[in-house]
Amino acid sequence: MKFLHTSDWHLGKTLYGRNRYSEFSAFLEWLGEVIEKENVDALLVAGDLFDTSVPGSRAQELYYGFLYKVASSTLCRHVVITSGNHDSASFLDAPKALLRVLDVHVVGSVSDNPMDEVVALRDSQGKLEAVVCAVPHLRDRNIRTVEAGESMEDKSRKLLEGIELHYREVCKAGEMLRQQEGGSLPMIAMGHLFTAGGTTVDGDGVRELYIGSLAHVSHSIFPAGIDYLALGHLHVPQRVGGEDHLRYSGSPLPMGFGEARQQKQVLLVEFADGDRRISEMAVPSFQQLERISGNIEVITSRIFRLKAEGSCAWLEIEYTGADLPGDLRGLVDEAVRGSMLEIRRIKNNRMAALVLQQLSEHESLDELGELDVFDRCLNAGKVPDNQRPELVQAYQEILLSLHDDDEALDA
Repeated sequence: MKFLHTSDWHLGKTLYGRNRYSEFSAFLEWLGEVIEKENVDALLVAGDLFDTSVPGSRAQELYYGFLYKVASSTLCRHVVITSGNHDSASFLDAPKALLRVLDVHVVGSVSDNPMDEVVALRDSQGKLEAVVCAVPHLRDRNIRTVEAGESMEDKSRKLLEGIELHYREVCKAGEMLRQQEGGSLPMIAMGHLFTAGGTTVDGDGVRELYIGSLAHVSHSIFPAGIDYLALGHLHVPQRVGGEDHLRYSGSPLPMGFGEARQQKQVLLVEFADGDRRISEMAVPSFQQLERISGNIEVITSRIFRLKAEGSCAWLEIEYTGADLPGDLRGLVDEAVRGSMLEIRRIKNNRMAALVLQQLSEHESLDELGELDVFDRCLNAGKVPDNQRPELVQAYQEILLSLHDDDEALDA
């Protein structure tokens, strides 16, 4: 059998306010072509299909449209999906009975019965082809009981024991099924968590799943009988504990500018004649992202080069010069004028440093309000007093607009 392992699609994610539906659509189109070209038998998606627990209609349209396309294919016979920490388990589970008819198996919620997380992949004659121990994202409340007077060490120990016990029970159930129907079939495990030694990058949005004990989730918690472990959550493709068959596929798209130079991939896992072969398949770049750091000369020089190349890149500008430019935004906007480049964010590290220098030893940036920080910025920029009232009013209008948008989303 051939399995294709992917995770962390984050459908619906925006990048500094810019939607990315064209990228998601292009990736899913490419993924469908890979499935067909490589004669993939089963697709494994290890969590974080969506970026939020309540995905928008466009994100849902992409998701269900892709599943329908794959299910209609005569090649890929199975799809197994597990939840991630960004997903709503109940949202994923809601259509699971309907999707099962299409041989799309969804495991969004943790169950008290280990067999509920064991997926038997069978051929058209009902013969077992493989066993998938499809473990969804394990939330703290699913695997740890709370007791009065617990120390942090007690909580961490119980949490790790709960994770290990859960995998042991589910894989034990999967092994029993495998032994009942042959014993030599591949057994795949899936999960969405952060293992010890895992690699992340700046701005990837990866959140700690288990506060206080995250860095101690060892790869030793996974039972030895697993033939391949398909993990999600970390966006950087990597092996776990140096083991070739324990893998994170990584996110297929760069989730932020920190991932811009990273080669994204999906993993093709083939079992044949008792052997296992794992191939890394590079995902094309569907939208160039570039972070430009330096002083004004370095920044504008790189922008002019990108313009000459006809680039359509989205840019994050990080000003690190010693001087404080009077109109950084204006200078950068003028540099990209007439091109297809888009500026998604400008970081003025010099301004941030000046604001931080103004903090007394009794202050922290977290303690300052939004208007306090803006006032410090005006001071750092030596803005004349007669210009401040209009700037403060404009800033307050922006804040009000942002808060109104947040309230609308919450409603």
